[in-house]
Amino acid sequence: MSQDEAAAGATTPGNEAGQDSEQKKPEEAAESQEQQRQEAWAARQALIAHGPSFVQPLARSATQIARDQFGVSGGIVQGNVNIFGGRPKHPDHLSGEVPRARIEKLSDVFCRCPSFDEALARLRADKVVILSGGRDTGRGSAALMLLSRLGVDRMRSLAPPDSVSALPEQLDGAAGYLLLNLAVSRSHPLREPHLLGLRERLEHTGGHLVITVEPSAALDDIPYVRWEPPPAEDMLRSHIARRTGEAAWAGLSGLAPVKEFLARPQQPGDIAEFAEQLITFHHGEIDEEKLTAYGEAAVESQVARMLADAQRTLRDKAFLVSLAVFDKAPYAVAAELGDGLFVRLQKTADPRQSPTIPVFDSSRETRLQFAGAKGYVDTEITEWGTLVGQYFASFREERTASVLLHEVWNRHPSARPALAEWIRELAEDGRPLVRTRAASAAAQLAGADLSSTMAHLIEPWADDDYFGSWLTAANALTMAQLLSVPHVFQILHDWCTGENESRRWTAIRTYGLLGPVHHEQALKALLEAIRRPPQDDHHDEDGEEDEYAEEEALQFAEALELLLLAVREPVLRELAERLDTDRAVRTHALLAFLQACKQAKDDGSDRPLVLDWYAQAAAADDTMAAQHLASLWEALLADRTHNAPALGILRGWVLTADCDPQSESALASLLPALVTNSTNHRRVSHLLRTVRDSEGAPSPAADRLLTRISPS
Repeated sequence: MSQDEAAAGATTPGNEAGQDSEQKKPEEAAESQEQQRQEAWAARQALIAHGPSFVQPLARSATQIARDQFGVSGGIVQGNVNIFGGRPKHPDHLSGEVPRARIEKLSDVFCRCPSFDEALARLRADKVVILSGGRDTGRGSAALMLLSRLGVDRMRSLAPPDSVSALPEQLDGAAGYLLLNLAVSRSHPLREPHLLGLRERLEHTGGHLVITVEPSAALDDIPYVRWEPPPAEDMLRSHIARRTGEAAWAGLSGLAPVKEFLARPQQPGDIAEFAEQLITFHHGEIDEEKLTAYGEAAVESQVARMLADAQRTLRDKAFLVSLAVFDKAPYAVAAELGDGLFVRLQKTADPRQSPTIPVFDSSRETRLQFAGAKGYVDTEITEWGTLVGQYFASFREERTASVLLHEVWNRHPSARPALAEWIRELAEDGRPLVRTRAASAAAQLAGADLSSTMAHLIEPWADDDYFGSWLTAANALTMAQLLSVPHVFQILHDWCTGENESRRWTAIRTYGLLGPVHHEQALKALLEAIRRPPQDDHHDEDGEEDEYAEEEALQFAEALELLLLAVREPVLRELAERLDTDRAVRTHALLAFLQACKQAKDDGSDRPLVLDWYAQAAAADDTMAAQHLASLWEALLADRTHNAPALGILRGWVLTADCDPQSESALASLLPALVTNSTNHRRVSHLLRTVRDSEGAPSPAADRLLTRISPS
C-alpha cells in the first residue's frame, strides 16, 4: 500500500478498550457520539490503509483513476504422502518394519537435492543424522530414502521414546532405523552424550539411524542438516517423466493448468496427487478443464488437512486462523491476538482445562512454516505515520486466508461462538488495524454464511449504542459488497429507509464508502432516504428538530462528503444542479461541501482537496466543474448557518497560500467567481484585509489576492 493511502487517523475515535459495556440512555448516547465522532474522510482513509487487498477499489478516487523467505514448499512423497501433515493413511509412527513395497514405490519418483546429498554424506560417515524440517515438506520420505540410498534392506520405524536416553535400547540389530518427529524441547533436549551413545550403539550393530525434528527443536550444539526440498517443478517432473517419459513431460509442462499449479506454493502431497491427475489427463481420461479445477482445489485440501490434523496443537490452529485475519500485517499482531483466540477455543474444547500459553516457545519461522506462510520486512502504517522495518507475515498462496475463514466457519461450526466472540473483541481494540481487520473478517465470513454472520457479528454491531460499533458494521458491509456477497444492497436499502436509528446510520455510511465503485446506486439510495418524510418523534415539544434529527443530517452529509471527494464530478454535478430545486438535498449538500472543504491532501503539501480540485478544473478548461464548485461556495457564503464557518475555511486557505504558490494561484482564480454580488464582495474583502497568521502577522498572499478582487 502506498503512503498516499496512509490513514489520517484511527478508524474510530477514543479508547475503545475501556468502552463501558453498560447500555447508555438515548440522550447520553447522543452526547457520547458527538464526543467520539471521527471525521468520515479520515475513517475512510483508515479503512483503505488497514484493510486487506480487496478494499483497494475504494481508493480509486478521481485523483487516482486519470527477503527473506521462511517457509518451504515441496518434498518427495509417494503413496502415503502426508507423513507429518494430516492424518496418515497408514500407521507410519508405530514401531515395525517398513514395507519393502513402499520403499520401492517411493524410490521410483524420488528426486535428490543438495540438502539430501549433505545428509547422506553425514549419515554415511557418522551412522546417525538429524534432519530438521517443517511439516508437510517431505522430510519423512527423505529420511526413508537416505537409508535406501545406503543400500539398507531392512528398515524399522521407531516409536518416539519417553526419554532419549532409552533410545539405544531400541537399536536391536536392524540395518536401518527411522525415528520420525522426535519431540525435542528445552525440557526434553537432545545433547551430545545422547548422540555419542547412539553412534556407539550403531557402530556396534552396523546400523544407521535417521531422526527428523521440527525446525524449532532444541538441539544446542548438536550437528544437524536443514531439510530444503527440491523445487516443486522438479518433484512434479520426477513423478511424471518416470511414468510417461521425458518427451511427454516436455509437452505436459507447458499446459496452462500445470503452470498455474506450479505458480502457487504446493505441499508434496498435493504435488503427488496432481501428478496422478496429470497422468490421467495424458491418457485422455479427463479434459483440461477438470485438470484446472483440481489444481485450484489444492488450497482447499491443504487448509482442510491443517485444521483437521490431530498432531497440530489447538494453539497452532488458533494462530493459523489469526493469520487469516491478519494476512499481510505485522506478524506480532497475529501471534499476540491468536493466543486470545486459543484461550476461547480451549474453553470450548475443555472448559475444565486451563489454557497454557508458552511465553518463549516456537520461533516465528517455525510457526510460519506450519501455516504455509512467509515472513518479510515492510513498512507499517499507523495513525502517527509510517514505521519502517516492521516484520510482516503473509500466506504464500493468496487464497489461503479467505479459504481458511470459510472452512472454519462452515465446516467447524463448534468454533463459531469462540471465533465470533474473538472478532467482537478485535472490533473494540485500540488499534485501527485490528478494528479494520475485524470488519474484514466479518465480511469474508458473510461470504461463507450471510445469515449467521449477520446474526453473530454485523447486526449486533449495528444495533449497539456506540459509534465505533456502527462504523465497524459499515466497514464490514462495505467489504462484503466488494467481495460480491449477495443481498448486501438489499440490506442497505432496508436499513437506510427503516426506523432503526443505528442501522440507518450504518447503511448511510456504507453507501458513502461504496461511492468509488457504486456511486450511481449509492447516490440514488441516499437521495431517496433524504426525501423520506421526517418522523414525528424527531421533534421536541416545541416542534423543533431534536438531536436525533441533527445526528441524521450529519450522517447524510458525511456520506455525501465521501461520495463527493472520492467520485467528484458526477456527484458534484448532481448536487449543484439540485441546489435551487430540492430544499432537502440542498441542506445536506451544503453541509457535505463545507466538510469536504476542510479536508487536505496527505502528500505533505496540506493543500486543500477542494481547492486543488478547482485548480485542476481551471487548468483543464473544465468550466462546468469549476462553475459547480464556485456555485456551491457562493451558496455557502449566502447561507446564514454556514457563512461563518465557510469564511473560517477560506481564511485557512489564504494562510495555506502563503506557503504554497499553487494554492494562491487557485484562489486567484476562485475568489473573483465568489464576489459577483456586493455582499460576498464585502465579506471576502474584509477577510483578506484582516487575516493574520498565528503570530499576528498579516498575510502576504492576502494582499496580493485582494488586488485580484478589488483592483485599484
